Amino acid sequence: MDNKNTDRITVAFASPEHAIHSERICTLIYESALQRGTGIARRSPDYISAKITGGKAVVALDGDKLIGFSYIECWGHGDFVATSGLIVDPEYRHNGLAARIKEKTFELARMRFPYAKIFSITTSLPVMKLNSRMGYRPVTFSELTDDDEFWQGCQGCKNYDILQRNNRRMCLCTGMLYDPHVPVEKQSESTPYIMLIKNKISKMLHLKK
Repeated sequence: MDNKNTDRITVAFASPEHAIHSERICTLIYESALQRGTGIARRSPDYISAKITGGKAVVALDGDKLIGFSYIECWGHGDFVATSGLIVDPEYRHNGLAARIKEKTFELARMRFPYAKIFSITTSLPVMKLNSRMGYRPVTFSELTDDDEFWQGCQGCKNYDILQRNNRRMCLCTGMLYDPHVPVEKQSESTPYIMLIKNKISKMLHLKK
């Protein structure tokens, strides 16, 4: 896609009317996994639709066309939030769209669950780079949620047997964690962006008082 066309793309928090894109989102996720030749947990249209209608997703649109997606999920009684399912239509890659979606998803997670640790497990090097820019750090799986339901969600991944054989201690995915309790100065080079989100969260919490 030409860079001159990126100004017509919108990246926004998903609303219920975006649930019509659930089938396409599942297709994009599956095709991306095949293309990369790596494992990825399969998700059903109903699962994706629930994230959209529940206010836990971000969509990227070119007009009415769905071209990108990501979602969040809360685990461990609110102690952890996972960001998952980041996908960009192949025709729209290499224009910074993945970063925009990732940042919007991070913003959503911080707004919905301001005190939770945010984590991601991925085999994608670009996603790891995006995470690092935003203050995530690589961690062992033992530092992530121990919620059985989260790890059961990996059953659709072709590498699930590796995870099982290692008693959920390691797999081909890399675990990355953002801890809101870590001082900002100890975060990554993305401090200005993290400060922006922190300011938004502070204002929201102040308004709720």
